[in-house]
Amino acid sequence: MSWSDNAVRVRAVVLDVDGVMTDGRVGYGGGQDEVKFFDVRDGHAIKMLRRAGIRVGMLSGRSSPANRRCAEELGLDFVLEGAKDKLAAFERLCLDQGLDPSECLYMGDDVVDLPVLRRAGVGVAVADAVEEVRESVEWVTASRGGAGAVREVAVALLKRQGRWDELMSRYLR
Repeated sequence: MSWSDNAVRVRAVVLDVDGVMTDGRVGYGGGQDEVKFFDVRDGHAIKMLRRAGIRVGMLSGRSSPANRRCAEELGLDFVLEGAKDKLAAFERLCLDQGLDPSECLYMGDDVVDLPVLRRAGVGVAVADAVEEVRESVEWVTASRGGAGAVREVAVALLKRQGRWDELMSRYLR
């Protein structure tokens, strides 16, 4: 089956953070502050997914106050940080959320994401993902991580599920 065939069953979008929701760079201020940049259009698309009843959350190998602040602002359904074994964390997430892995779309960019990309119903790589990841998925976005890749996936998913027009109606009145 293609990503499009599996997309109709997606009930949750699980996002890696560094390299997917951000461009992968991490900056440090003069103190202990960590700086990351999240794309606001990606954020709005996440809110649209949630309005459509699709759960959205983060699965990150790193723990970061910036991740938690972003998750809070977006009202994410789940946040898993410090996941050194992302597959085990993903399987626990599915159990906790009452999801079958086939009902999840996972977006990743690096080799640590490969086990989850292979387990999820839909695996997506961002345009600037490492070669091994791009070669292991059916869909590679045209957009880079942190630069609209999440929005690209959200729009395509919502259109494939027949929800896009209804969600857009509030903006086109």
